[in-house]
Amino acid sequence: MNATVNALANTSEDMTANLQKEINLLKVDLEQKDLLVQQLSEELFRLVKGNTAFLPNAEVHEHHSEEMRCLAEKLAMVENQLILSQALIQDRDREALELRHTIQEMSDRNRMLEQVVQELPNIYRAKFAERIVPIKQKIEALQKENRQLHIELQSLSFRLSGRTRRPAAQQRLELPRVIPALG
Repeated sequence: MNATVNALANTSEDMTANLQKEINLLKVDLEQKDLLVQQLSEELFRLVKGNTAFLPNAEVHEHHSEEMRCLAEKLAMVENQLILSQALIQDRDREALELRHTIQEMSDRNRMLEQVVQELPNIYRAKFAERIVPIKQKIEALQKENRQLHIELQSLSFRLSGRTRRPAAQQRLELPRVIPALG
């Protein structure tokens, strides 16, 4: 975007420089025409005074008037071009300002998003820690219940082993039955 802004600025500077050169040329032409007007006015003054020897030539006077009209038209065209160029420059300056504002907004948003991304691991850790608490509590409860059941099982096993013990004379050893293979 900076390249676009720079290109617009360079283009507007080139246009301004060209217009300035043309204005300078027209100023020189205008100075020459002013000199001619001054000479014509001097001749007219002499004519009014009654000195007929300095009467201007009608052709020269007409030529000078035509040149003055042409210069006035050129000056009006250059003034119009200058006004249009100034309007274009103002539009481009406004566009450049809007682009700078947009760049600033995007930079701010980018910084905010980077900060959010940096904070995400901490947020996930906190959420995980919140969710794991009930699971840990359930595991602890199950482990406690498991230990209690294990203790009860050992107690029952011990009691059962005491009841099932018989004196050595009464105990009989039972062998498993063997089933003959059919063959």
